[in-house]
Amino acid sequence: MTCKHFGSCGSCGLYALDYAAQLEQKKQKVAGLLDPFYQGEMAVFDSPDAYYRARAEFRIWHEGDRCDYAMGNMERNGAVSIEECPKVIEPIKKRMWKLLEKVNASQEVLKRKLFAVEFLATTTDECLITLLYHRKLDEAWEAEAKELESLLGTKVMGRSRKQKVVLSDEFVTEKLDIDGRTYTYIEYESGFTQPNPAVNVKMIEWAIKQAKKVGGGDFLEAYCGLGNFTLPLSRYFDKVLATEISKRSIYAAQKNCILNAIENITFVRLASEELTEALQGVRAFSRLKEVDLDTYRFNCVLVDPPRAGLDEGTAKLIADMEHIIYISCNPETLARDLETLTQTHDVHEAAIFDQFPHTDHIESGVFLRKRT
Repeated sequence: MTCKHFGSCGSCGLYALDYAAQLEQKKQKVAGLLDPFYQGEMAVFDSPDAYYRARAEFRIWHEGDRCDYAMGNMERNGAVSIEECPKVIEPIKKRMWKLLEKVNASQEVLKRKLFAVEFLATTTDECLITLLYHRKLDEAWEAEAKELESLLGTKVMGRSRKQKVVLSDEFVTEKLDIDGRTYTYIEYESGFTQPNPAVNVKMIEWAIKQAKKVGGGDFLEAYCGLGNFTLPLSRYFDKVLATEISKRSIYAAQKNCILNAIENITFVRLASEELTEALQGVRAFSRLKEVDLDTYRFNCVLVDPPRAGLDEGTAKLIADMEHIIYISCNPETLARDLETLTQTHDVHEAAIFDQFPHTDHIESGVFLRKRT
């Protein structure tokens, strides 16, 4: 990927390395962190070099009567206006500049106190654009925003303090071909989604490869989000219990289960700490009143925690599981958690997934099996 803003825009910090060198650097970093626990071969899953990101947010920079997109600068002490962004996928690329032209052509209705624009797109060319304001949105704004929807062939939302204006929908529908099947995912504007669809498919298929080794039984997932991993992996287990703290994500996961005609998953809104308390019988939850936990025989768990990694209780809980699939967005906390998990388990496979090319960010995964 080439970009005229390399060196000034802070979004892509590894611009001085070619893509192969970036991948090797990331591989060596993760290999070093995992070396106390695993010395085997590490799978490396690359990304398209450009046009890979399906979710993006841009600041709006006002200069006189004109608005421009802006990103934080390399020094992290200001912003830089941008004229291109070759990391966003085509459905965003083809709309974002037409949107900016329309905003600048507007007298005041679309432009006034607009401070950011968020894009959420799919590989099937759906796009949801959210305009963020420091003012209350009125009927005049709605009228011009509806024109935007028609002009751009997209969905448009507006947000300001304590206000959300949805003109049509507040979600997009993604379809991904995974392990020989097509899965449909509703992705909400305010919910977490994997930003790189191509690498997301590779990540899910790597997790499926591990699940196939387990040999059935019941499956537990913490931090399940909208069911990104849950739906495809459910094929390889008898029953699935998946938990997530976000109400919106659980709502999306339940809808996605219906859309894909999957009947062996139960989604429950629980924090990871609450899940631990429930499974250990420490505390009863009304949200679990329809779920008979005693009927589950968990043979495998998948965790995909936030950057802070696993809390102590969850780490101890999953240490009782025969098989663990751990997806990590922070290799440092993954290595920390492995200090606990490898007291009872061995790491059998490891991988990195380059969700964020041209940055230092690394997604990784390990598959652990309990020692006999």
